[in-house]
Amino acid sequence: MKWYEMIFVLIDMRSFSNLWYWIALAVLWSTTSHWVMGVPYDMITRARRKGGPAMEDLNAIARINAMRLLYISRHAGLWLLAFTSFLLTTLAILAFWQHVEFAQAVFLMLAPMVLIGWLSLRVALKIEEHDLSAEPLVSTLLRHRMVVQLIGMVSIFITSLFGMYQNMAVGGWG
Repeated sequence: MKWYEMIFVLIDMRSFSNLWYWIALAVLWSTTSHWVMGVPYDMITRARRKGGPAMEDLNAIARINAMRLLYISRHAGLWLLAFTSFLLTTLAILAFWQHVEFAQAVFLMLAPMVLIGWLSLRVALKIEEHDLSAEPLVSTLLRHRMVVQLIGMVSIFITSLFGMYQNMAVGGWG
């Protein structure tokens, strides 16, 4: 048996029938919806409930993360856009033209993350432009979290439908 055959036997490349893929997908979306623009959800709710030092901490960390995102986008944004476009295009071609299931699985995880990144960048611009703090900042972050959760629900739904279709088609049911 050749080395690459042993790897494919050891690692099941049929992603949609692999439990680890679904665990990774759940962890990805759970983490993404908990850390809104790098700010943990519990910090947002604590700042809203208690105010004072908790609100000051939220203002500081949200501003730091917004400025960090904006700095990265302003200094390396074009290169990141080019690399991301190349990566997604390559994955899409492998996934849907060449029917590589592993590429399909990775594409269905990464494509929504690009949308989340773009939305986070818009929120960072809004924080910088309007100098948001206190309650307007909390409202903006909670609204952004709700949008992230909505995208996550739609993404998981589409991924599960596509995964079930793939499992039935590969399993000989389709």
